Amino acid sequence: MQDDALTERSALPPAVPTDPWSGLDESGDNLTVDNFITTVMSQTVNALRRVTTLPYARRFGLTVSEWRILSLMAHARSLPFAELVVQSTSDKALVSRTLRLLEQRGLVALEAEGPAPRKRLTCNITPAGEALHAQVIPVARKAQASMIQLMTPEERRVMYVALKRIHRQCLEVDASAGEDEES
Repeated sequence: MQDDALTERSALPPAVPTDPWSGLDESGDNLTVDNFITTVMSQTVNALRRVTTLPYARRFGLTVSEWRILSLMAHARSLPFAELVVQSTSDKALVSRTLRLLEQRGLVALEAEGPAPRKRLTCNITPAGEALHAQVIPVARKAQASMIQLMTPEERRVMYVALKRIHRQCLEVDASAGEDEES
């Protein structure tokens, strides 16, 4: 008898949304700051960085910023500084400091093109940088996969598609804002 009551209860729709986003209207009147998408994503990204990325970066003597730049360089082999800034999603100053540290360790090489002060900087990964990346990437992939595998295959698909949609929308808004500024 108790099992029947449980089955009946679970078949009923919940009286309140299971999350603060389910019943969200266009105005967002019921959203609190702690449930803003930017807050939830920032908290999650920061936690993932601490728990997932930092341990393997430290294991190989890297900071998270150094690992991010090194992995981008390993993929591209060579990038103009400005493009590396865009791809890293970091500010110019952080990318510049990180590149100098990686250069001191012989992991990247920086080439200046053109006259100062408007010289263009090209960043290249060195054989030592490639070798370190080859050591770190299997560990990084395993750590990242362990977090992704916390979700069901359907949750993974939905999350991936949703994050890509949000990102694409942000890029479109950025592009149209840039066009408005040029007009």
